[in-house]
Amino acid sequence: MFNKGNVTPDSFIGLTAEEVALSKEKHGDNQLGERKKNQFIKQFLQNFNDPIIKILLIALAINIALLIHNFDWYESAGIAIAIFLATFVSTLSEYGSESAFEKLQEEAEQTLCRVKRWEGLQELSVNDVVVGDVILLQSGEKIPADGLILTGELYVDQSALNGESKEVLKIPHGNALSSGTLSSSDFMQPNKLFRGSVVCSGEAAMQVTQVGTNTFYGHIAREVQEETRDSPLKHRLRHLAETISTFGYAAAAVVALADLFNSVIMDHGYNIARISEALQTPSFIVSALLHALTLAITVIVVAVPEGLPMMITVVLSSNMNRMLKDNVLVRKLVGIETSGSLNILFSDKTGTITKGKLQVVSFVSGNNVEYNTSQIVNKTELYNLLELSAVYNTTAALSIKNRRNSVIGGNTTERALLELSMQHTVINPRNIKVVSKVPFNSTNKFSAVTITDKEVPLTLIKGAPEKILSKCTSYYDEFGRIQNLSSLSAVNKTLNQMSSKAIRLLAVATSPEPVDDKGQFSNLTLVGILGIRDEIRPEAANAIKQVTQAGIQVVMITGDNKETASAIAKEVRLIKEGDTSAVITSSELSALSDSMLKQALPHLRVVARALPSDKSRLIRISQEIGLVAGMTGDGVNDAPALKKADVGFSMGSGTEIAKEASDIVILDDNFQSIAKAILYGRTIFKSIRKFIVFQLTVNLCAVIVSIVGPFMGVDTPVTVIQMLWINMVMDTLAGLAFSGEIPLSEYMKEPPKQRDEAIINKYMWNQILFTGTYTASLCLLFLKLPVFHQLFRSYEGTNYFMTAFFSLFIFASIFNSFNARTYRLNLLAHLKGNKSFIFIISLICVVQILLIYFGGSVFRTAGLTFVELQMVLFLAFSVVPVDIVRKLIIRMHGKKGYL
Repeated sequence: MFNKGNVTPDSFIGLTAEEVALSKEKHGDNQLGERKKNQFIKQFLQNFNDPIIKILLIALAINIALLIHNFDWYESAGIAIAIFLATFVSTLSEYGSESAFEKLQEEAEQTLCRVKRWEGLQELSVNDVVVGDVILLQSGEKIPADGLILTGELYVDQSALNGESKEVLKIPHGNALSSGTLSSSDFMQPNKLFRGSVVCSGEAAMQVTQVGTNTFYGHIAREVQEETRDSPLKHRLRHLAETISTFGYAAAAVVALADLFNSVIMDHGYNIARISEALQTPSFIVSALLHALTLAITVIVVAVPEGLPMMITVVLSSNMNRMLKDNVLVRKLVGIETSGSLNILFSDKTGTITKGKLQVVSFVSGNNVEYNTSQIVNKTELYNLLELSAVYNTTAALSIKNRRNSVIGGNTTERALLELSMQHTVINPRNIKVVSKVPFNSTNKFSAVTITDKEVPLTLIKGAPEKILSKCTSYYDEFGRIQNLSSLSAVNKTLNQMSSKAIRLLAVATSPEPVDDKGQFSNLTLVGILGIRDEIRPEAANAIKQVTQAGIQVVMITGDNKETASAIAKEVRLIKEGDTSAVITSSELSALSDSMLKQALPHLRVVARALPSDKSRLIRISQEIGLVAGMTGDGVNDAPALKKADVGFSMGSGTEIAKEASDIVILDDNFQSIAKAILYGRTIFKSIRKFIVFQLTVNLCAVIVSIVGPFMGVDTPVTVIQMLWINMVMDTLAGLAFSGEIPLSEYMKEPPKQRDEAIINKYMWNQILFTGTYTASLCLLFLKLPVFHQLFRSYEGTNYFMTAFFSLFIFASIFNSFNARTYRLNLLAHLKGNKSFIFIISLICVVQILLIYFGGSVFRTAGLTFVELQMVLFLAFSVVPVDIVRKLIIRMHGKKGYL
C-alpha cells in the first residue's frame, strides 16, 4: 500500500540546475519575504499620535507663542519635559518588540537540509529549497518546506503548528502528487509534511510542493506582520482627551468672554458712551483681546493633565519588576493594563492547564488492583519487571546534563516510562545483556526485547492493550508470582474508566519465548497496564475558577479529540457533566457562519481538534462583538492569534516567534500566572484612575481659581515658580506615588470593564466635581474673606497671607491624594502595602515646610508661626471629612462606588 523501503540518495534523480531556476521563477524560493523594521526615531515620532500628547503639544505651542508676553517659560519647559519623557520611555520599551518576522528569518537562515539534486546529495540552506526538490529527512531534523512523503516512515512532532503534542505517523499514501490537492492545512493527512515540524524518529524522503510564503509556516509569517487594533487603554485615553479638550476649550471661551465683559462693560460702569468710546480706541481693543486670550490659554494649560502620559508610563514600567517575580514577563507595556480589561480568554490546554509533559499516573495489575506511581514502587518484584521494560524495551536513553540525568530520544511514551524509573531507583548492574529487539511500528503496535538476566532469557513486550491483553493467559501478582488469568472483564471496565479521563493506556507483559516482528505471540504473562497522560496542573482548577469569577469567559483550545478535551475540561471544572453544547470541534466550528458563531460564542468553553485558523477567527469574532480578547499560545501556529489578540500570553517554554508576537510571556507556563497578570492589569487600571481623580480634582480647583481669581482682584494667587512646584507635585511625584498600589484579591470579584467604557466613570466625576469645587471654594474664600487676612498678620503686608495660601493649596492636594487612593471610608486601608506613596507624600510635606521657611523671595514665602501652620493644615484637612460625607451619601443611596 505504501513504500517503506530504504531511503537512500541513489533512489532519486533530483532537479537539474535549469529545473531549479525554472521552479524558482515559477513558484519562488523558500524565503519568507522581507519586512522593514521601524527605525527608533520613526517609532518615537509615531508615539506623538497619542491623544493626550496631541493636546499637550497644542498647549505647548500656544504657550511658546505667548512666551514673550508673559515670560512663563517654566510652564513651557514643564510641558516639554513631560512630553519628551512620556514618548521616549514608551518608545524605548516598545522598540524591537515587533521582530517576530525577523526571528522567523534568522531561524530559517541558520537551518540546513539535505537535498538530492542532479549533481548529487547537497547540504543547502532551507532558503535555497524549491518546489520539486527531494529532501532526505531523519530523526531530529526540521522539515524545511511543505511537501509529500515519497518513501520511508516518520513520526513527526507538529505541536509547534497545531498545538497537539501527540506524535503523528507519516507514510506514503497512494499517488503522492495527486494527494497534494487535499487541504493544505490538514495536519492529519498521513502523507503531508509541514515546514516547522520536527522529525522524532524514522527516515524518509519528501518532495517539496510549497515553498516560502505559500507554505503554512509562511502564511503565519505574513499574518504576524499585520497591524493590530488600538489597546483598550489607548481607546479610552482618546475619549478622555476629547473630554478634557472640550472642557478646557469651553472653560477658556467662557473666561475669555467674561474677561472681555469685565474690561469693556464692567470697568466702564455699564456706561454706553464710555463703552462706545473705548471700543473706538485700537490700543484698548488690542490690550483687552490680548489679556483675554492670555487668560484663556492659561486656563487651557492648567486644565490639561500633562502628567498623565508620564504617569501611565511610570505605573506600567514600575510594575514590570513586580510581575517578573510572579513569573510574568511583560514585553509590551500596554499589555499589562489590557490584561485587566479581558472579557474572554482563549487558553491552550497543553502546558498551560496541563503540565505539558506525559507522565505515568497509574498502574493496573492483572487482578484489577489500581496503584499510583508511589504505591507501585513499593511492590518490589512487580516494579522490577516494569523497570526492566522501561530501561531495555525502549529507544529513549539517559543523558547527563549539568550533573543531572535527563531523558532524550524515543517517543513521548517511552520517555515517560524511563523518567518513572529515574524518579525512584536505578537498576543494579546484574550482567543483563540484550539478545534481540523488535522496534515499535504503526502496524504491529508493540515493541519487544529479549534479555538475559543471570543467563536466564526473558522477553519483555509493551504495546496497545487491545494487542497485548487478548494474548495473556496469566499475570504477576504483587509479589511477582505468576497466577492464572481467568477473566479480563473487570480490568477492561477499569481501563474504560481511565480512557474517559483522557489517560493513554500501555500494556506490559512477558513471553516465555522470543517474538518476531510479525506479532505472532501467545501465552503471555501480564505485568500490568500503565496509565499515562499529560497531568493537569494542581492549581489550574482554582486559577480558572478565579478568572471566571472575575467575569472572564475561559475557552480551552486543544488539538485533542472531543472526548479527551471534554474529560479535561470537566476535571478543571470548566464544564459540567452532560454540558455538551459548550464543547465544539474545529469542523463544527467551521460549519458555523460568523453570525451563528457570534450567537454561540457566549456558551463556548472548549474547542477540540483546533486548527490555527480557528484561533484567529475566534479572536476576530470576539473583537467584532466588542469583547477584549486574550489568547495564550506557545507554538508557531499560535503567533498570528497572539498578535491579533488584544493581549497575547506566550509560554516561557514556547517558540521564539510566539514570544515575539505576544505582549506578555508566562515564564512558568502556568494558568495561575495568567490570573496574576489579570489581577496586575486591573490594579494598574485602578492606579491610573486614582491618579486621574487626584490630578483632575487639583486641575479643576486651579481652573476655577484662575477664572474667578482675577474678578476678585487677585491676578496672580500663585507665582510661576510656585506653579512649577505644584505641577511637580501633581504630575511626577503623584504619578510615582500612585504607581505603587498593591493588587487586591477583591479586584478579581468585579466584572471586567467594557472596551468602550469611559476611563472616567460616574463615581470619578462625582468625586472630581464635588471635591474640586469644594477645594476651589475653600481657596477663593481664603483669598477674599477678611478673617483669613487677619489670621495671617495682614498688618505686616501680604507675604504671610500669600505663603499661607500657597501652603493651603499644596496641603489640600496632599490630603486629596488620600481621598483619591481609595473609595473606602478608612483612608489608610492597605496603605502599608504602598511604601512609595508614604515616602513620596512625606517627602512633599517636608519640602513644602522647607519652602515655607527657607523659600524666601524665590518662592514668595515667609516663615509662618506654629499656630499659623496649624491653621493652614486644619483648613487643608477639611477636604477629608467633606469627601467622607460625600462617600456616606453615595452609600446611603445603595452605591458603594468603585473606581
